[in-house]
Amino acid sequence: MSHTAHIPSHRKPRQRASKTALRAGVAGGVLSTIAVAGAAGPAQAEPVTQTIEMPTITAGLSTSVAASAQATQAVALDLETQANEDAAAETAAKAAKKAKAEAVRKAEAKKKAEAAAEAKAEAAERASRTAERTTLSAASDSSSSSSSSSSSSSSSATGSAASVIAFAQSQIGDAYVSGGTGPNSWDCSGLVQAAFGSVGIDLPRVSQSQSTAGTQVSLDNLQPGDILYWGGAGSAYHVGIYVGGGEFVGAQNSSTGVVQKSLDYDPPSGAVRVL
Repeated sequence: MSHTAHIPSHRKPRQRASKTALRAGVAGGVLSTIAVAGAAGPAQAEPVTQTIEMPTITAGLSTSVAASAQATQAVALDLETQANEDAAAETAAKAAKKAKAEAVRKAEAKKKAEAAAEAKAEAAERASRTAERTTLSAASDSSSSSSSSSSSSSSSATGSAASVIAFAQSQIGDAYVSGGTGPNSWDCSGLVQAAFGSVGIDLPRVSQSQSTAGTQVSLDNLQPGDILYWGGAGSAYHVGIYVGGGEFVGAQNSSTGVVQKSLDYDPPSGAVRVL
């Protein structure tokens, strides 16, 4: 064994020296780079002395804004015009509705007034007829003895009166038709005209004229063949023929047709004598 075998070596390994040198080189390079950058920085910085101008767009923008304003104004004008038209239409519709309602109200009021006037006229006519019948009924009661004496004259009627009565009685049961003149349907004046026409006496066609065709006679002094009338002389609304015995023959109405009835059934207003 060598005499130096147990003496440790004081030399560092070569590998560690290389690593240390490498680290030192890297650090030095970094520091150099920083130093160069620091030295170069101030030298390259220069103050800003120019102002950068942007492109001018004022003219185009103004035109666009003006066009937009005009369009907005046009839309606003259209809206205002439409609103005015709508308001006018609504006002006209309200006025038309009000006018229609007023017209309907006036028409209804007129209709009611006409109905009231008609009802009043009918009531007055009924009252007049009732008063006339009451008066005639009293007159009939006071002349009952006269009627009794004339009851026998029905069978004793002679000449033209008997023929007139016979004609009228032969139509009993025929229908009543307004404007009827026979041979199977009659109205009141049509029957009277035909009955007197059978003996050659030409009477007027309507009851108003027949009520003044002869001599006015009292209901207390009736004779067979006298013409009875209801209503005023010259304005009568119904006529018949007195047949004696307190009875008459007449075309009364569409419900009864031609009938023979007592004077008490419908007391007449007056009488005329043409025979």
